[in-house]
Amino acid sequence: MTEPSSAAIAIVDYRMGNLRSVEKGFATAGVQGVVITDDPSVVAAARGIVLPGVGAFRDAAANLAASGMRELLIERAAAGVPLLGICLGMQLLATVGLEDGEWDGLGLVPGTCEKLPGGVKVPHIGWNTVDYPRPSALFEDIAEGSAFYFVHSYHVVPADTSAVIGRTVHGVPFAAAVQAANVFGVQFHPEKSSDTGLRLLRNFATVVGEAS
Repeated sequence: MTEPSSAAIAIVDYRMGNLRSVEKGFATAGVQGVVITDDPSVVAAARGIVLPGVGAFRDAAANLAASGMRELLIERAAAGVPLLGICLGMQLLATVGLEDGEWDGLGLVPGTCEKLPGGVKVPHIGWNTVDYPRPSALFEDIAEGSAFYFVHSYHVVPADTSAVIGRTVHGVPFAAAVQAANVFGVQFHPEKSSDTGLRLLRNFATVVGEAS
């Protein structure tokens, strides 16, 4: 597959799915210059990075390490490149994942990725409203209490609660969105969350443009 040497936004292909729907979401939102890539040189040159994903934390962490993307993502985030993790991609931002063992995450949003507690129906599938504990450019012009679409069994527990920029409730309250400087994560699927989700993808593109 031939790809441009640089992209406005690179969607990282690390064999964990959900790539095309995220790409289509950006296209529907009117965001141009978005490419799916497994080429480290394309990711390194991108002005923004999206880490999507569906599946197990263990497999995702192994794939990132084997592909060389793990260290690259850490490096680019440290350089100030805006990065958005979606669903499993948000979970990978944590320091460690506790799914069928203990696995190293990227550590970009310090904390743990844990299973939703006992007594809570899993997987959590459906629409939930999200409130904003603190302002973030990711939710610019998106009304507090807007609904987004979730599909997951695990959630991120940040070490610093100030990293939480979106909170929802499914049996228990948990972080629906996080931010640590230029690193963002959403547990829901914006590409499946109608116009509200598309607005969030445009907001991320705006953050990328302002950081470039």
